[in-house]
Amino acid sequence: MQDKIHELQDRRDAAIHAGSERSVERQHAKGKLLARERIEYFLDDGSFHELDMLARHRAHEAGLEERPYTDGVITGWGTVDGRKVFVFSQDFTVFGGALGEVFAEKIHKLMDLALKTGAPVVGLNDGAGARIQEGVVSLASYGGIFRRNVQSSGVVPQISVILGPCAGGAVYSPAMTDFIFMVREASHMFITGPDVVKTVTGEDVTLEELGGAMSHASKSGVATFVADDEKSCLDDVRFLLGFLPANNLEQPPVDESGDDPERLCPELTDLLPDSANLPYDMHKVVKSVVDDGEFFEYFPHWAKSIICGFARVEGHPVGIVGNQPMILAGVLDIESAEKAARFVRTCDAFNIPLLTFVDVPGFLPGVDQEYGGIIRHGAKLLYAYCEASVPRISIITRKAYGGAYVVMDSKSIGSDLSFAWPSAELAVMGPQGAVEIVYRRELQQAADPVARRAELVNEYTEKYANPYAAAERGFVDDVIDPAETRRKVVAGLRVLRSKREDLPQRKHGNVPL
Repeated sequence: MQDKIHELQDRRDAAIHAGSERSVERQHAKGKLLARERIEYFLDDGSFHELDMLARHRAHEAGLEERPYTDGVITGWGTVDGRKVFVFSQDFTVFGGALGEVFAEKIHKLMDLALKTGAPVVGLNDGAGARIQEGVVSLASYGGIFRRNVQSSGVVPQISVILGPCAGGAVYSPAMTDFIFMVREASHMFITGPDVVKTVTGEDVTLEELGGAMSHASKSGVATFVADDEKSCLDDVRFLLGFLPANNLEQPPVDESGDDPERLCPELTDLLPDSANLPYDMHKVVKSVVDDGEFFEYFPHWAKSIICGFARVEGHPVGIVGNQPMILAGVLDIESAEKAARFVRTCDAFNIPLLTFVDVPGFLPGVDQEYGGIIRHGAKLLYAYCEASVPRISIITRKAYGGAYVVMDSKSIGSDLSFAWPSAELAVMGPQGAVEIVYRRELQQAADPVARRAELVNEYTEKYANPYAAAERGFVDDVIDPAETRRKVVAGLRVLRSKREDLPQRKHGNVPL
């Protein structure tokens, strides 16, 4: 038996050192961790249990003479802060991390097991795409991953961490997961590389410009989070997992909070400028209300006229959505509507209550917006809120104009509790625009149009640009002192924890994609 145990140990050692010394040195020279080093850093110490360590490809006819163990991907499960997580880590030192049949089968098995047991899947991506030698087999193997991504969507959290190249068909699995993390200067995602772009379109573009972390974080809306280095990135993934339940049937984890739930927020009383046309930072409102001012922002570099992210209130995770007056006055446009819609649906899928801060002057006007489909994209956010069955609280801080007010989790589309500050302005449009339309003829005939316009604007503001008409009709549940906002949110979330809402039985809704 000892001889057999020694043989087993030799095979295990060969699997642990599957990549050549030269490949390992090149990986380290780039400042990148090895696949196993990433897993060891990411998971709790000693918690990793590997699957298919001794798997090897069987593509003998493809001209692949070497048959290293693991076949270029390490799979298994472990824990993060004591909670079960499944993880696969692509190994660039073995066949450049390219995906073949056995490589994919290992990921298929891992994803199936995660779905059966109800635990998150974290993919550490660092590979060259499909293994060319295995041809159509490798392409079909990708299909099996994509199908499982969809089966798992909304059931278990799926997180993609891009730590190297991710090109061609390989990008579609991360694109279907819930969150994508990238590393500056080290991660790259693209369908076709710079050389192909140059050949086909004549455009000169660098690798970083085309598919780098900041390009996808600020322009394409592909990268949810960006970190400066691999370890910071993996730390952020661990932090994110602390807000998420293991699966859709569980509640998010609760942390002990030392932040007084009855704490007042006096700093909010004087936060808003005297003029409604001046901006303020919605981050300050959010951080004042949530526990310990801690806010983990989602897509912080993209669609910045709306802010989304995770925080805690009384130790319970909440999803925050808020218009940002500092950027384009907080309007909804194509990108911000799409960003917020995705976030709302993610929170709803994983039982995370939604807290919405409203200061929206409307949708962004313009030919580009209309031709780009602002109607369709704005409807995504409307659809997401209407469908969400988690506890929903909205706070109207200032402007709430027109259709954009309705879309931003208004009472009429199902917000459970809707509060307004005394500074709230609920109206079809701003006073200036309303006066120009309603009193157009009178202004044309007035002896002094400028003075009359100012007088009518003041009248309209006094009559409509306030929360009291809405409060009289029950469209807001209460008008509150801004300093009381945290107390009201805490009390509201407490009462809504027992919320039950059954949606009509159907195969699925038809989202305006």
